[in-house]
Amino acid sequence: MPSLFDRFEIGDLSLSNRMVMAPLTRSRAVANNTPTALMATYYAQRASAGLIITEATQVCPEGQGYIATPGIHSAEQVAGWKQVNQAVHAAGGKTCLQLWHVGRISHTFFQPNGAAPVAPSAIRANMQAYTDKGMEDCSEPRALETSEVQALVQTYGKAAQNAKDAGFDMVEIHAANGYLVDQFLRDQTNRRKDTYGGSIENRARFLMEIVEAVLKVYPAHRVGCRISPASKFNDIDDSNPQALYSYVAEQLGRHGLGYLHAIEGQTGGARDADPRVDFAALRKAFKQAGGRATMVNNGYTREMAESAVGSGEADLVAFGVPFLANPDLVARFKNGHPLNAPDPATFYGGAEKGYTDYPVFG
Repeated sequence: MPSLFDRFEIGDLSLSNRMVMAPLTRSRAVANNTPTALMATYYAQRASAGLIITEATQVCPEGQGYIATPGIHSAEQVAGWKQVNQAVHAAGGKTCLQLWHVGRISHTFFQPNGAAPVAPSAIRANMQAYTDKGMEDCSEPRALETSEVQALVQTYGKAAQNAKDAGFDMVEIHAANGYLVDQFLRDQTNRRKDTYGGSIENRARFLMEIVEAVLKVYPAHRVGCRISPASKFNDIDDSNPQALYSYVAEQLGRHGLGYLHAIEGQTGGARDADPRVDFAALRKAFKQAGGRATMVNNGYTREMAESAVGSGEADLVAFGVPFLANPDLVARFKNGHPLNAPDPATFYGGAEKGYTDYPVFG
């Protein structure tokens, strides 16, 4: 039986164990959304994870929806991420950049020249954004023109090249949590009449074109994709999620991607099963079509993770808050040591406190 602490190979990428640090927004980038030396320290402290998926990183200025989140679209940002990767690699770790565009989950405050956020359709999200004035309702988006969607595909490709130049071992396409790619996938937010709307195949077209653009930069086994089929986070839903995500999983598998990363249940919330979504069937569809590894996520304990890996239910398990509060989470799990308690007041923004000052055991 495989163990959570066994090495795992994704093509020529060798992971020291099957524990993955999930992407966690920490809002500590500085001017021009640039990664910092403090971020390099934070990630290097957690380099014992088999793989670190760094925080969601916007592929272009229009992709921002939160204060102090890093980008991957300028030379300055690439240089900042390079120092992060150098620190993690020096500590023996592997890194994966999550490519992100928030779409309608934004506010004119974040948009160049105060423009409206963009989305597949002009449907305002019943959510709030944190701006310089505090919490404000998300702005009403405008629908992207077909030519703009095609241009955004190339933007993702350029972001992947920037990630490669910065030294990332892999990239993950963020197609979850109600952000732009997810907005295209789901029929509640996609009412388009062109080739990017209507049928499941059309709604998935944007994602698949992004995959193809990224595969011109990275080999398939070094590209992952994150989905959240049951989550309604960021005011999103679909009328038939099983049919939608079965198609998505199969198509991602046909591209031979390195992993399918699925959030089970509600993002950052309950794991309650959605009777409309069969996650085991999605993982099976991905692998049968040619995908390499499956990654599970959402509230996994050590015992749950060991069971998932040992039974073959999943190849990798992603942990979020436990890695945030325990830089040595792998050793703590392996040795049965107690965990540090996380401090939610310091999750977003700030400096060292609640970021790089969590102690290792003993």
